[in-house]
Amino acid sequence: MNAVRSVMAEAIARHYFGKSIYVQSAGVRKSDTDAFTASILSEIGIDGSKHKPRTLEELEEWEGLNFDLIISLSPEAHHAALELTRTIAAEVEYWPTPDPTITQGSREQVLDSYRNIRDGLMYRIRLRLKQGSAKHPDDGEGA
Repeated sequence: MNAVRSVMAEAIARHYFGKSIYVQSAGVRKSDTDAFTASILSEIGIDGSKHKPRTLEELEEWEGLNFDLIISLSPEAHHAALELTRTIAAEVEYWPTPDPTITQGSREQVLDSYRNIRDGLMYRIRLRLKQGSAKHPDDGEGA
């Protein structure tokens, strides 16, 4: 729904790779923003408060779907990504990522589940996208 996992992934990719790659996120269905997402991104110095959730259709209408790589994080998103490959030539990767919004417990337990998703995405994104000349100023080497 472009409110939690894909928002984190987009924000993290932008943070580490800036303008060296083009990144956008979108969801299969419309959603509202998620306050926990912005909160846990701010913990690592990323401002996620301005993100406006959008659907794949809105993204396509807004600027088209000209991507080399589509990374899906949920089964429904993966199915939609595979459908897109009927009309666009893009590589599709599926990174099964749990939905932290279903976590029950105290506020801190819920935030911890969001942090786990954030940290896992951060690791995978940096590993997958470090190819080429993309570097983060703090790393001294490929991100």
